[in-house]
Amino acid sequence: MNDLVIRAATPADLDAVLAFWKEAAEGTSISDDRDGVARLLDRDPESLLLAEREGQLAGTVIAGFDGWRCHLYRLAVHPGHRRQGVATALLRAAEERFTALGGRRGDAMVLEDNELAHHAWRAAGYAPQPEWSRWVKPLATSR
Repeated sequence: MNDLVIRAATPADLDAVLAFWKEAAEGTSISDDRDGVARLLDRDPESLLLAEREGQLAGTVIAGFDGWRCHLYRLAVHPGHRRQGVATALLRAAEERFTALGGRRGDAMVLEDNELAHHAWRAAGYAPQPEWSRWVKPLATSR
């Protein structure tokens, strides 16, 4: 694990991250495009955390903080790096970021059918909240 480096993404990483998500992430989002990720980095440059091993992208997590809540998205680990502590290291880095910003609770968006992800989240101490329903509405964008 000592060879794993966690760092914030930069605009130069956008294309690599998007390609990585196509391979390593379960499902896609309407905001999984260059403009969407660029807006994230413009608004919160430290929010997209990358895990690298020997210069190769091994995992990602978005650790967004809006000043009130801590939101976790896009925890993804490359299939060749799974079960090696990458997700745990990313979540630890996200939690450290949140703590430094004054955050008090991490809320994660996890696909219901992604059992592999459920294991990683549980191992990191997160638990599903069945009493909460998540309602989603895609928003129109102005360009």
